Amino acid sequence: MELKQLLKNVDFRLVAGDLDRDITGVFYDSRQVIPGALFICISGFKTDGHLYINQAIDKGAIAVMVEKEVSLPEGIACLLAKNTRMELPILAANFYAEPSKDLRLIGVTGTNGKTTTTHLIKAILEENHKKVGIMGTLYARIDDTKKELGHTTPEAPEIEEFISLSRKKSAEYIVMEVSSHALALNRVDKIHFNVAIFTNLTQDHLDLHENMENYKEAKARLFSMLPDETGNFSIINVDDPYAKYFINAAGNHYTYGIKQQADVQASDLNISLKGSQFRVNYNNDSFNISMELIGLFSVYNALAAIAFALEEGISPEVIKSALEKVEGVPGRFEEVKGEHDFTVIVDYAHTPDGLENILRTGRQITENRLITVFGCGGDRDRTKRPLMGEMAAQYSDFSIVTSDNPRSEEPERIIADIIPGMDKIENSRYAIIVDRREAIRHAIYLAKKGDLVIIAGKGHETYQLVKDKVLHFDDREVAREFLKGKINDAGRY
Repeated sequence: MELKQLLKNVDFRLVAGDLDRDITGVFYDSRQVIPGALFICISGFKTDGHLYINQAIDKGAIAVMVEKEVSLPEGIACLLAKNTRMELPILAANFYAEPSKDLRLIGVTGTNGKTTTTHLIKAILEENHKKVGIMGTLYARIDDTKKELGHTTPEAPEIEEFISLSRKKSAEYIVMEVSSHALALNRVDKIHFNVAIFTNLTQDHLDLHENMENYKEAKARLFSMLPDETGNFSIINVDDPYAKYFINAAGNHYTYGIKQQADVQASDLNISLKGSQFRVNYNNDSFNISMELIGLFSVYNALAAIAFALEEGISPEVIKSALEKVEGVPGRFEEVKGEHDFTVIVDYAHTPDGLENILRTGRQITENRLITVFGCGGDRDRTKRPLMGEMAAQYSDFSIVTSDNPRSEEPERIIADIIPGMDKIENSRYAIIVDRREAIRHAIYLAKKGDLVIIAGKGHETYQLVKDKVLHFDDREVAREFLKGKINDAGRY
């Protein structure tokens, strides 16, 4: 694409060079630059893109966008912008010719439930014979093409590239998780959403947003982004304490819930280790759902998908057929199966509300004791750590506090932040085992017939972030190893 064409609607000033050149790609990571590229210098939280200009030029960048004066080799076009982060989504949309306008875009936001909700929507749409791309925490996927992008919602160039790929593959829908980071940091500014879905709002990411008011406002941006066009609508969880705020932020909207009166409402719930059954009530009509997903939170996620599907004009028969085929979502209340007389569940819960949801469900369905293994991530909101400790102590018969993804922090310090919450609950019983592998081994060693072991925090992740290293670690893999050892050795290690 010609640089002149790429810069349409971009706020910049040409400092050096010229605009008469073809651009092969738009990059903000110097390691990804290809010959002929435009390199965007982003002033990030951990580093500054301006420090990597020479590396980008060495890899073939022929134009650079900056926020401050820099010295560049002759022949390199230099574009000066007030805020390169705000210009990045415009550049990305221009380069890929705004592909989101050619598909139906469904954005799902909320603290918890985004991944499951997007997968349930995808299942319903595919049951209705639609071609769907999905983007979120697990991956970006269309047909057999799967990319792991590293963020729940990646930066604008990756989003636009995936939507463009999906368009080329004749996708009709994209369903994507939209994080508060993405909304606050302008990553989705140029995405043409048709549907916005709100799952819930509880404490998380205050390391970025500083307070719940800012967090709430970031999430609500998604609903104000929907163009006032026929066929566009929002879906909102009316049972959430913040529901009114999101309803006010939305235009054309529909609600779902269990406790409050809603456009789509569940009743007659029956939840067990075998799955969840409930009745869906809407427009003076109803139908039954029996699905393998477990827990009240799973019913809410299903209701969000059902409400969307009904407003999209999809029949109850298709919705029911799709949901009853879904076996589960990786790392979301996922059972580690085997020949043992107790149950082991791995879940991604990493917020106080997320942990409470799965532990409350665990408390309801376990035949005997609830044993919980959990920790908190490093370099993230410290204020949620004691809250998660309190949740674990409140619902568990025994907890093992361990390391999660400590990143640059010392695991012992993170655990020290958790323990005051544990101690708030009278007679709480817990152990501290810093090594996560050993913590999982100990939990399985303790488990007896009818017990439920919940390993929380990492879910689908196959790595552990320690200092600057990415170490292979999969909770499910580790649990299977020790479960096999326990069976083979009659419960003795």
